[in-house]
Amino acid sequence: MDLTVVEQKLATARTQLILDRPFLGALVLRLPLVAADRKWCKTTATDARKLYYNPEYIDSLSLKETEFILAHEALHCGLAHFARRENRLKWRWDIACDYAINPLLIDEGLTAPYGILYDRGFADMTAEEIYPYLDKKMADQTIDQHIYDAEEDDGDQGQGTGEMPSNSDQSEADGEVTDKGGGSDVKGMTGGRAESDTDAGGAKRPRPLTGQQREDLSVQWQQRLAGAAQQAMQAGKLAGSLARLVDHMLQPSLPWRMLLARYLSYIARNDYSYMRPSSRREGPAIFPSMRSTEVNIAVVVDTSGSISTAEISEFLSEINAIKGQLSARITLLACDAQLASDCPWTYEAWEEVTLPKKLVGGGGTSFVPPFQWLGEQDIQPDLLVYFTDAEGKFPEQEPAVDVLWLVKGKNKVPFGTRVQLN
Repeated sequence: MDLTVVEQKLATARTQLILDRPFLGALVLRLPLVAADRKWCKTTATDARKLYYNPEYIDSLSLKETEFILAHEALHCGLAHFARRENRLKWRWDIACDYAINPLLIDEGLTAPYGILYDRGFADMTAEEIYPYLDKKMADQTIDQHIYDAEEDDGDQGQGTGEMPSNSDQSEADGEVTDKGGGSDVKGMTGGRAESDTDAGGAKRPRPLTGQQREDLSVQWQQRLAGAAQQAMQAGKLAGSLARLVDHMLQPSLPWRMLLARYLSYIARNDYSYMRPSSRREGPAIFPSMRSTEVNIAVVVDTSGSISTAEISEFLSEINAIKGQLSARITLLACDAQLASDCPWTYEAWEEVTLPKKLVGGGGTSFVPPFQWLGEQDIQPDLLVYFTDAEGKFPEQEPAVDVLWLVKGKNKVPFGTRVQLN
């Protein structure tokens, strides 16, 4: 193996990405390429600061496959997978991240190397959405290493590269586990050591990110993602799944509960009354006095099947917590392709909003029936809150009522205010 030839292949692959796919190429340019010690890096790896590679592995790939693996590592960073894990298990989160990225790259026409994780059913899903579908007994393993986190060891999950534990006691004693998911004999380091022994010319395994580094890099990569997207759009080379994902990632990230509370508090603010006081009051001056009015809020939950009963219950509990402070009257509607037969359900300001026992749904989705129903009422609510995935038929005309959409997923809405749930 000639290291110069490997370096030239990487440079050529990066240049080709810049020319053909400027969005991915711009992200790859932000990652210095570092030849790593093959004792810990068997394929490729990233710590969100650099891209580490095993020269022998790169040498085994075609030029097109090399483009894929560079874009794969860059997207881990651009999508801030290093900062989004929270309390999730590392091995399971790593697998979810790969399942989220690989369909995007295949849709872009890139050639995937052997052994990647791919399931068409996970297309257009984020890692957070994929994570609950993964079983701890699965043998899937990532082809690369995500080394921005410290390794975990809770007895039943994989280490470092997303591998499941090996049954070989000898392998565990040597600090290695054998990859059974990719059909090869790739191995990955275990044990959570910050650095490994090195042989000549190979970079040491970097230390995991600190909390401050994670925050700083998250901001940097968000800026890089926005810049790369802008360049690609100007060149007319950003569309499809990647364009939708970028738009999703660059949306405001305030917690939806905070945004909902802020919005409802705004419409329910107290106002001043300038009514003439009693004639018995002394003095000619009329001073404004505070008055409070009850707020009428219509709440619609999407029961088409994409929103789970648990999620609806959580949403309604949040409405309860907020309405207790606002003196709000709630009219609850349920709708998939049509309104539920026994709705609406009305809850006064002092009553708890509860989920009806027989909430029938699961069909297609149309947002037209709730707005038709509102148009037939004598009194319009101060606000309509719609809890949905925003995938369905919308009214052709924007309604007169203010609409706040709480959206699970990446779909857009044609009117109103959109708040991202996940």
